[in-house]
Amino acid sequence: MKTIEFKRLTEVDTSDIILLMNHKLVRKQMPLLTNIIFNENTCEKFIDIKESLWIKHGYGPWAFVVDGRFAGWGGLQSENGEADLAMVLHPDFWGIGKTLYKEIIRRAFYEMKLSSITVLLPPTRTKISGLLRLGFKKDSELEIEKQCFIKYRLENQRKVII
Repeated sequence: MKTIEFKRLTEVDTSDIILLMNHKLVRKQMPLLTNIIFNENTCEKFIDIKESLWIKHGYGPWAFVVDGRFAGWGGLQSENGEADLAMVLHPDFWGIGKTLYKEIIRRAFYEMKLSSITVLLPPTRTKISGLLRLGFKKDSELEIEKQCFIKYRLENQRKVII
């Protein structure tokens, strides 16, 4: 059984984040990285922005560490006042995404008691049947930094009573 840890981005080596964000298969899935040189300086700014989400909203992305190795980053980020799920994994760890997703959903709906979460995907991501099977439904389209994204929403079916 794999040991999975959710850490803050400040707790992992920046060189691991830089390698991930410059991996050609990862960049292919991330249109906002198209014209960005992801180096040490960019990485420090990236981590600062992600950490500021924790301060401002009480939640933000984690670093995923699997069996002691940095696997990627993701979790919930505030996007226009809504909790948006992001997951960026190194290709070596693409098979662990479902396990990470289940834990993020557990935290979102049981601990944080969110009524819904969203996922933003570029229109080029056409293989979405897995997302739809999880219960996400197309919500809207929006533009971020001159890039088009499709927003999918997952409602909390548990309707947690406070």
